[in-house]
Amino acid sequence: MDIHRCRFVPYPTSAINALAFSHESTPTIAGLGPPNLRLALGRANGDIEIWNPLRGNWYQESILRGGKDRSIEGLVWTHDLEEEGLDGKPMPGKLRLFSIGYSTVITEWNLSLGKPLRHSSGNYGEIWCLAAQPRWQAPKKATAGTPSQVKEGGKGDQHLVVGCADGTLVLHSTADGELRFLRTVARSASKKSRVLCVTFLSRGLIVAGYADSSMRVFSILTGNQISNMSLNMGSRDGPSEVLVWSVKCLPNGIIVSGDSTGEVKFWDVKTFTLLQRIQSHKADILDITASVDGMTVFSGGMDRRTTVYRQVGGAGKGEPGRWAEVAHRRFHSHDVKTMAVFETQDVSVVASGGLDTSPIVIPLKEFGREHARTLPAISHLPPLQSASSIRLLMSWWGCEVRLWRVAGPPDSRRNKEDLREDSEPAARRLIARVVVQGEENLTSASLASNGSMLAVSTISNIKIFRLRPRKVSTDGLLKVQKMELSKELACSGARMLQFSPDSKWLAVFYADDSIRIFRILLDETTKGVLKLARRSTPLIRRTRTLGKTKAQYGSHGTYERSISRIAFSADSRILAIADLAGFIDTWVLEGHEDLTQEDDADLLAKTSRPSDAEDDEESDEEDHPVVIFGQRWLSNRTSGFLPKLSSPPLVLCFRPAKPTPKVAQINGSTAVHATKHNSHPDSHDLPDREGRLFVLTSQHEVYEFDVLKGGLSDWSRRNPSVNLPWEFKQIRDRAMGSVWDVRGDGERIWLYGSSWLFMFDLSKDFPVAEAEDASAALLPTAGVDRDGAASRKRKRNLDQGQRRDLKKRDTGAGSKVPNYELDLGLSEKFRKFQGPEDQEARWIDMESKLSLAPDDSDGDEEETEGPGVESALVSLRRGLGDGAQSNGHSADSVDINGEIIPTSHEPSEAMKPPDGLAHWHTFKYRPILGIVPLGGEYDSEIDVPVGGEGYDDEPPRGIEVALVERPLWEVDLPARLYGDQEWNK
Repeated sequence: MDIHRCRFVPYPTSAINALAFSHESTPTIAGLGPPNLRLALGRANGDIEIWNPLRGNWYQESILRGGKDRSIEGLVWTHDLEEEGLDGKPMPGKLRLFSIGYSTVITEWNLSLGKPLRHSSGNYGEIWCLAAQPRWQAPKKATAGTPSQVKEGGKGDQHLVVGCADGTLVLHSTADGELRFLRTVARSASKKSRVLCVTFLSRGLIVAGYADSSMRVFSILTGNQISNMSLNMGSRDGPSEVLVWSVKCLPNGIIVSGDSTGEVKFWDVKTFTLLQRIQSHKADILDITASVDGMTVFSGGMDRRTTVYRQVGGAGKGEPGRWAEVAHRRFHSHDVKTMAVFETQDVSVVASGGLDTSPIVIPLKEFGREHARTLPAISHLPPLQSASSIRLLMSWWGCEVRLWRVAGPPDSRRNKEDLREDSEPAARRLIARVVVQGEENLTSASLASNGSMLAVSTISNIKIFRLRPRKVSTDGLLKVQKMELSKELACSGARMLQFSPDSKWLAVFYADDSIRIFRILLDETTKGVLKLARRSTPLIRRTRTLGKTKAQYGSHGTYERSISRIAFSADSRILAIADLAGFIDTWVLEGHEDLTQEDDADLLAKTSRPSDAEDDEESDEEDHPVVIFGQRWLSNRTSGFLPKLSSPPLVLCFRPAKPTPKVAQINGSTAVHATKHNSHPDSHDLPDREGRLFVLTSQHEVYEFDVLKGGLSDWSRRNPSVNLPWEFKQIRDRAMGSVWDVRGDGERIWLYGSSWLFMFDLSKDFPVAEAEDASAALLPTAGVDRDGAASRKRKRNLDQGQRRDLKKRDTGAGSKVPNYELDLGLSEKFRKFQGPEDQEARWIDMESKLSLAPDDSDGDEEETEGPGVESALVSLRRGLGDGAQSNGHSADSVDINGEIIPTSHEPSEAMKPPDGLAHWHTFKYRPILGIVPLGGEYDSEIDVPVGGEGYDDEPPRGIEVALVERPLWEVDLPARLYGDQEWNK
């Protein structure tokens, strides 16, 4: 593969201003947390990213687009109370997301539609901070002296309190699924007393930090001020006032604050007096967070430090201990603005973000023993597309779309024609720039494969532009002309758009996840002007049933049915979509194109419906699909046989079929012939090629489905995910996209993430994983060392500490730090001698808390399930067994549908020893914004990565692509603070 390494795309990244987990921490519950746990991330450009921490495999699930001059400065989630269902069982309460952004408006978001649901504003100053009331908890034992929880804000209602620039504290109600103003809690007479932070001390008390060197405690019931805690004056050389940027309340009766002096202060909640102060930062502390038990506190500030504090036990029984700074790191390269914590028994992480635009996941309980993990700052759905036939590259962000023409190799004829004789050879040229009017940011953009059209969408409208060369132009610039659309299409808005590979169809995915596909026509009466057919085809998705979740986990509604990935087959006759729940739906294009059939008004009148029949329109159109030029889109009947995936797909694409010679057609057309009674007969031919759908899930499990047959393909049966290369299984960054290369003898797919590029040759089978290697591969990398014995030995040969590491997953951040890299004074193990001889000594693991299970003994019990059995099944499917028969039956394999697949005695082409590499990878490129194909008829060396981790050979070459990188050091960021002993000034 020939690679153009591009860095000219000025894709902007935005600062992270707010972070919020959808659920409260539950340290007493085992497991990885609720299955619908999400992290909301707010950026300065108004976008809200929804991240899924699926079993530690963090990936960006969706983006709620913002708009012009909008910013997200605060995020909170609320959880409505459970309601009783018709069957008498409790129904999960709704999880709701709210945001603020330097205005007087509070916004509630609809995750299913991807847009704001409602707003609330009032006659007060700009909102600077936001906090949600703790969820109501029923008392374990009601007594006469127990204060009523209802008096502290209502049973089950979570109020919102906001702090404003004029010193006002305002309370809003979220009862009955609404968002409305409730009352003003407090007002300030001083103009300097703007509220910078606020939090709940209990359901009835709030603590607010001000810009006048004070913190105040109020009752939300009466509005009375309970206490005023003064921070004294600022330093002599600094400003006279101390700004309280963050305040948190710990469950052990302590209030923690961080201010502009760089000090963390601990206050007694009973007397509201200062207990201790620690000077831990060289500049302002911007945010503070703490563990659920209140024993660990994290702070982040302008000096880029993330500091950890822990409480040391007191001298006497029941006496509170002192706080101490135990460690600090510079995970970020700029200001740390926001932090959030989530904990269970197995998960314990701190998410942080700031001006360097990259979210970072830090281990909480295992701080120092596990690595922190930096998540990508760019979109997981690449904002790139190309028209490879004419070497166009398109990228979009905000309200803007740009198109470049990328030059070919220096010795190509096309490259010489594109360049002027009096100019230096240019690698690319910006030929068009489109700025969409309006306040909303773009949600999607698509470029036709022939470069003739550009479609863009926001959450409220859709626009399509025609692209063509200018008549008088020597620099190759394009003329951009807006196409006229129907009011229904233009004003509807969409979440995603996609042109088919033949540029004849446009699929529109609306905010409510309904789908319509439009036919693109060439109007010969108006000198070849492109237009859309007057009728569109609705694509009806199959009805699916989501699994039931526990009532205490809450519900996101229909958010999981949101469409996340779409794919056309290379011949544009199959369309596949996948949603966040893991369901896949497919449609096929029936018939052959017959341009003699007119899209006339008579056909439209025959199928028109009165306004009162709209409810039956979708069902009728499903039974009688719209025919356009002899073709109709039908739901694939075998879609129901495709299984629900265990996790959402990240890559969804069809494997292109190899080129075949064209078959001679009768009279130059494949359409059926007209008869006396039917002048425009319809063909009912269905596609029979290119039905292999490649799927890579968020857990990096690989499947290939034959959607026309409704089952796994032969390659996928022989190559389950357990046989994937070891190097691919260790990658933590999730996949972003793919590029196919089916030229020559191989059928290669190039997968890529933000920091890696991997090639699989699907014409070859992966080596069958051994039982030991397969077991180790399924375990997290925290307890496995690639060069150590743990990944190559069976469990019975490992000591107690190694076996515990193999069992234990990481806590949700990075991998485990090797013992020789730990910054600890004491080792995790010690050697115990029970006699005079060294042979009687044994190693004791000081952190071992789990006893070995009975099935982990040193015996050689026979395995009945697991990776070893899976590897044996793979050998049977490939016909690699000894050919013996059992009980008089042949060694046939069985697929997921229970069908028997006979094993051939003669090896197929895929079973033969490969002539080249079956897989290849590199980490040379980062961070990758996207990879798109360009041209493909060249075979020159531009920038081809040679070798890779563990390989000395060059990768197989084929297509030509543009690999776009967006290094963060090239992003314009504000000036940062440099402290003492920092020499990279």
